[in-house]
Amino acid sequence: MLLNELKHRVKNNMQLLQSLLSSAARDAESQEATAVLREAGDRLSAMAAAQRVLYSSADTTRFQADAFLDAVCGAIRHSVPADVRIESRGTPGELSNEVAMPLALILNELLTNAVKHGVNGGTGTIRASLTREDESFVLAVEDEGAGFDLEAVRTNASGLRLVEGLSRQLRGRFEVSRDPVSRCTVRFAS
Repeated sequence: MLLNELKHRVKNNMQLLQSLLSSAARDAESQEATAVLREAGDRLSAMAAAQRVLYSSADTTRFQADAFLDAVCGAIRHSVPADVRIESRGTPGELSNEVAMPLALILNELLTNAVKHGVNGGTGTIRASLTREDESFVLAVEDEGAGFDLEAVRTNASGLRLVEGLSRQLRGRFEVSRDPVSRCTVRFAS
């Protein structure tokens, strides 16, 4: 009963925060403020999707990787242009609840960057996967863009610094490759 009450309160608080951010974005007087508020709302949506997966699990300490990936990608699909497709492919497996929020924020950031730069806000397909390799999990986001050199953009890309920091929190490794497609990966122990 206590857990159900906690679920209900967290859900209500997240909905309230999303509503406040959405309202503030509509009322913002500058494009920069609107963009920042929308990004914050998108991050909160990703976290809320992760939270729903945590609460739907029978185990209070672990969640299903494939359900998590589908839920977070589903939340993000609502904020991307209609001509951009996000495909998700998750591998069955369990992850500790401790990784849910950092992983949701990483996935949100990588998908948002792929929409902005990989398909340049136009049409295209972005692929997200969460697969198991040996004793690790690998989160990957691929797009059809030219990719980027992490060292060259690191100082100007606050979102990528966020991804690097959250990857370290997971005791994982963030990598970027451009051949044959643009691909960002985070490898972490489960």
